Amino acid sequence: MLTIINADLHNEQHAHDVLAMLNSYAQDPMGGGEALSDYCQKNLINELKTRNTVRVVLAYAGDQAAGLAICIEGFSTFACKPLLNIHDFAVHPDFRSQHIGVRMMEHITRLAVELGYCKITLEVLERNLPARQLYLKQGFATYELDPAMGGAIMMQKKLN
Repeated sequence: MLTIINADLHNEQHAHDVLAMLNSYAQDPMGGGEALSDYCQKNLINELKTRNTVRVVLAYAGDQAAGLAICIEGFSTFACKPLLNIHDFAVHPDFRSQHIGVRMMEHITRLAVELGYCKITLEVLERNLPARQLYLKQGFATYELDPAMGGAIMMQKKLN
């Protein structure tokens, strides 16, 4: 039986499952291929607890964690409303191809509507074709303001 919940990071089991799922995702090629640092594993849950704009969703197949989404509120200046960014989204390899990602996306969409967000955003690697197909089927599209200017490109500048 599949259950999708809004995680409570004060619940020890939820906190453990968030770290385990995120570490599994980090070790996947689509997550960078390296385990979370000791620092991250030690401090992440406490740091997330201090941020009231973080929403964490867990999927359970029976009592086993099967999926994770960490979402962070942002703000759309053009809409003058909050938005929800899916920062991390992963289904454990043992549970892929079971529509868990679809159910998690449906849950996140309902949550975003309930909380009054104007849109949901995310980033995905170009060659992560299964994830891209999921997102397209869920109504996501590449971001562009004017087709003549092309689509937005995700960029980063690492500071550490």
